[in-house]
Amino acid sequence: MTSVQSLAELSALIQQVRQAAKALAKVEHTTQALHRLAKSLRAATDTILEANTLDLEASLEMAVPETVVEWLKLTPERLNTAITIVERLANLDAVTSFTYDSQLAIAPTTHSYLLGEPLGIVAFVYEAFPELAIVVAGLCLRAGNGLMLKGGHEASQTNQAIAQVFQSALTQADLPAQVVLAISPSEGEAARRWLMQTTELDLLIPYGRTSLVEQVMREANSPSLSTAIANCYLYWSHAVPTERVASMVIDSHCGNPEPVNGIEKILVDDKVSDSDIQALSQLLKAQQLTVKIVPPPSMSPFTNPEAEEHWHEAQLDHSVMVARVPDLVTAIALINCYSNGHADGIATHSYTESVQFASQVRSASVYVNASPRFQRNSTQVSEIALGMSAQRGLKGGRITLDTLLTHKAVVQGLEY
Repeated sequence: MTSVQSLAELSALIQQVRQAAKALAKVEHTTQALHRLAKSLRAATDTILEANTLDLEASLEMAVPETVVEWLKLTPERLNTAITIVERLANLDAVTSFTYDSQLAIAPTTHSYLLGEPLGIVAFVYEAFPELAIVVAGLCLRAGNGLMLKGGHEASQTNQAIAQVFQSALTQADLPAQVVLAISPSEGEAARRWLMQTTELDLLIPYGRTSLVEQVMREANSPSLSTAIANCYLYWSHAVPTERVASMVIDSHCGNPEPVNGIEKILVDDKVSDSDIQALSQLLKAQQLTVKIVPPPSMSPFTNPEAEEHWHEAQLDHSVMVARVPDLVTAIALINCYSNGHADGIATHSYTESVQFASQVRSASVYVNASPRFQRNSTQVSEIALGMSAQRGLKGGRITLDTLLTHKAVVQGLEY
């Protein structure tokens, strides 16, 4: 890990990473590095897990919140998933090739395409989740980006063990070790502040609790990408079977270790019977989800923000809040007001309702009669994701390889 003592020193390190990342221009070098990294990580599995055990023991003395401890706990399965992602990315063809897009053509005598290019330098600021350093490193290497990592103090020994594997694997692949640079936890909050103060990063991604993400998004001077965990909403329209709603909610909480798209709030159509709501509660409780039947939130949260706080913040405690609303219009207004905005859904038998919901909810991803369950290691390699973003537009939704690229439009005449 690299120590940083000042903003000026951080600036010099960013330039080192930028220079080192030029070595990723050759696809074969990147592919070799990813294969080497996966192999080295598998060989170091026991060392990484032992370091994680030390972090977990230390967390008991530091009074680390229970949710963060759960995120910190690196199981063999979680580590294996991260390494598998690197292996799959190593077998992926170059991602900076062009994609045809006829809409960009400006005349009948031209055709056009989008050419993918690396963003440059990505910084990842995160708490706990030590395996995410592996995932983001794999994605950045495949995309041709340099990477700076700033993990939390609670995972310092695990992050150190992973960083040592990064350095060794890159060196063995004849790449500069500075392509992936992990900042030492010894500077603590100071290094995080410097990362937010600098304007030299091409993308800054925070990951963790809402307080961390909001602080980075509020204070970052470089382009930043908001991430979100849980606080997803579901509207339950009348006539939809209770079992169907329960399955969507239960499946959404199956993320490991964090329910990225976990449904924590259910807005129920007033036509749904009390008996159906009670039946839903029993089905959810059978899966260790705590159900709280409460009044709906206010349409004016700023009049009493403390009373409505639980509606716009992720609970992350395996709980689901259930409230009646008079109609779909009200539900959409509440979701747009309180949801994190990265993944919200509707359970309905009405095509008209589904279209209205999809068109009026301002979330980055909308799920109609489908579980929003998040899978990091997607069956499609191009859809392997670090997490979810609530930002609307091209960078919203799943944070994939494409998120870590910039695209230039090339319009070409048909005659030479």
